[in-house]
Amino acid sequence: MIAPQKTWEIVAPDEFATQELARDLASAIASGDVIAIGGELGSGKTALARAVIRALAEDEHLEVPSPTFTLMQVYELPRFAVVHADLYRVNTLAELSELGWEEASAGAAVLVEWPEKAGPLLQAERLEIHIELAPDLGPGSRRISLTGIGIWAEKLTRLRAEHTLLEASGFGEARRLHIQGDASTRSYERLVFDEGEPAILMKAPAGKDGPPIRQGKTYGEIAKLAQNMEPFVALSRGLRARGFSAPEIYAADLNNGLLLIEDLGTEGIVEGNPPEAIEERYAVAVELLATLHGMDLPGSLPVAPRIEYAIPRYDLDAFLIEAELLLDWYLPHRGAKPVGAVEREVFRAMWRDTLIEPLSHPPTWVLRDFHSPNLLWLEAREGIEKIGLLDFQDALIGPAAYDVASVLMDARCTVSQETEVRLLSRYAIARLTADPSFDHAKFAAHYVAMGAQRATKILGIFARLNKRDGKPQYLGHMPRVWGYLMRALEHPTLSAIKGWYEANVPPPEAKSSAPGRTAP
Repeated sequence: MIAPQKTWEIVAPDEFATQELARDLASAIASGDVIAIGGELGSGKTALARAVIRALAEDEHLEVPSPTFTLMQVYELPRFAVVHADLYRVNTLAELSELGWEEASAGAAVLVEWPEKAGPLLQAERLEIHIELAPDLGPGSRRISLTGIGIWAEKLTRLRAEHTLLEASGFGEARRLHIQGDASTRSYERLVFDEGEPAILMKAPAGKDGPPIRQGKTYGEIAKLAQNMEPFVALSRGLRARGFSAPEIYAADLNNGLLLIEDLGTEGIVEGNPPEAIEERYAVAVELLATLHGMDLPGSLPVAPRIEYAIPRYDLDAFLIEAELLLDWYLPHRGAKPVGAVEREVFRAMWRDTLIEPLSHPPTWVLRDFHSPNLLWLEAREGIEKIGLLDFQDALIGPAAYDVASVLMDARCTVSQETEVRLLSRYAIARLTADPSFDHAKFAAHYVAMGAQRATKILGIFARLNKRDGKPQYLGHMPRVWGYLMRALEHPTLSAIKGWYEANVPPPEAKSSAPGRTAP
């Protein structure tokens, strides 16, 4: 089978253009990638490789000597190792083996000059770059041809789209700083200048949603997960129009899943390591929800002049498929016996009976992942605008209690029961003040149902991240989530679910502190 290829021809009129290309390349390079850099002597191969390494290191002054005489330099950078090789003086593959080429390049990103000398030792899927001087275009000008082979064909297409977006929006010369990602497939970069405000490049390519699992639909379709960037754009503008601090959209390439958005900073609503809740900031987040839930909100929002986004309903099927993650991923993770079809239907029936009541009440916007990783603190702003909002592209129309449970049973930061009770009361008072018909007792029942369902889902998600995605770091949060689940199941309306869990669901291994249990 012939590997796919993509080619991009550019002209670099000067050193600054070469450095800009290097920043673009660094944003796409990952461990295991091979970048083969060809061209005549003096064409600028080492200069490009040096600029790429500095961009990967996020250090413009990093010492990057030419490997002409050492043949190979290895850089242990924070994200992955980088090998820079110059094979001009290599005559045989045996010489490369003696250098330790295979050991050094295993799992590293490899930048290799004179790549033809490596022959079959270079992996087939790679980025090939050819540089030639172009004196006819001006002193210092170069023609640079980039050819992506295999996985690099798609990466080169995306790299070119990013370059086009940044150039068109005035961010082409910005330094691109990697931002550590989370559990999702999205990635982010901070774009910075020596002077001026930074911005965030958000990259969310359309991914494969997996096979159909029920009634011809995939998990993502049933759970109503966003399939592209339109929901983020629509919700961001909709939230901003109503006085909330969602990031401004500076530029967008929806076809390629790219957004250039406002940088809301890095200060959050937690402090310390392990993180502890800053109650005053959580209180503002709760006030934000009370304000949002008191609004008359539309069911659709504009994305562009001729594009309208209809916010999906958080329906019973979505809630149930999420809860079943416990059966499909958490129980196997804990070595529990497989759940058969009959027992699965018992599980679904219990949750169906529990969820019907919250779903029968007037709905609101559910931002869905309203918890500390997605809430920033904007000290310079006032009131509820102090809370910066992120990661709301999966928002739905559903029960108001869901987001309240999401933040007060924060999966990533322990919220004590005392703090939870105080802030839940604060939310109820705010709602009751705005609407005397607000039913506090009924809301409390909805709150524990949403909290228990969300904890059930998250236990399954964390087990899936470990098993399927190779991300074991989330297992440490399981005891905390389990503690929230046990806390919610103490409510009398959840007695049937509590009994089933006690009989069938083992607790997680103790690898992280669970929320404190206090007397009601």
